[in-house]
Amino acid sequence: MWNTFQNPYAPLQTPLSEIYGLSHPNHYITLARYMLTAHKANDLPNLDSSWYSGFARRIYGLLLLMLTSLFTKTLVYGDTVYVGAASNFIIPMKHLAREFERSSGHNLKISYASSGKLFAQISHGAPFHLFLSADHHKPLALIEADLADPVSLKTYALGTLVLWSSEDDIQLDYTYLISDNYRRLAIANPKLAPYGMAATEVLKTLNLHHQTKPRLITGENIAQTYQFVASGNARIGFVARSQAYAEGRLIAGSAWVVPKSYYHPIRQDMVLTRRGSGFGPAIELHRFIQSETGRAIIRSYGYDLAK
Repeated sequence: MWNTFQNPYAPLQTPLSEIYGLSHPNHYITLARYMLTAHKANDLPNLDSSWYSGFARRIYGLLLLMLTSLFTKTLVYGDTVYVGAASNFIIPMKHLAREFERSSGHNLKISYASSGKLFAQISHGAPFHLFLSADHHKPLALIEADLADPVSLKTYALGTLVLWSSEDDIQLDYTYLISDNYRRLAIANPKLAPYGMAATEVLKTLNLHHQTKPRLITGENIAQTYQFVASGNARIGFVARSQAYAEGRLIAGSAWVVPKSYYHPIRQDMVLTRRGSGFGPAIELHRFIQSETGRAIIRSYGYDLAK
């Protein structure tokens, strides 16, 4: 064994890999172990035994540093976090993603869909680390199914519903819903999208659900509902305030902010899946969304925040 590792002083002057052909970390471990064993047995010829012990510790320290650096690099750079986000949150999520990727060095792969569709995908094994729902029922259901971390359940936004038209100068309010000024009213699928469920509640609160039913056109999610109105396929529709407003101002068209007493609060919760609860970059993103920077971004798109 000793013949394999001649000239023990040389490693201090020149890289070990060049001198001994140590191409694998196991070679360094073998060398260090040998020296420690030999030192204990006083079997190292012609050299001060304290040197061997110190040299072995240096090698172990070097290995520890290499492994720590490699592990840290793995955590900090190049990791991809897979996110499933509700369709109403597309624009603020893109803003959050830009800031998070810039500050952390991680990458985000985000899928946008209705909360119901994302819930079904996660339930069937989709590899998301973080789920941002448009309600609180579906994250809770994942926790009850032991598919998500209960400690990570947080309300990241409180949604607001608006009746919106892409046309300017329309006086929109609840009386418009009973007028003959439109043929189609767009809402999101209430079975899949919490904003669609809230829109249905509004119509029932106003006792208009039977009257408006023949005019309804249903989007798979709130993003498609918005497109129905933006493209003119429907003159009016119930959409998320974040789709019609930016920094407190109406982006285009006309809108009526529906009183919140007309529907149950749209509490948007997020949760780390079991896959994400042990993944550092996903935990970082979860924290970033709750940070002052994250909350300011969310608030700028017209969402209220939980206290």
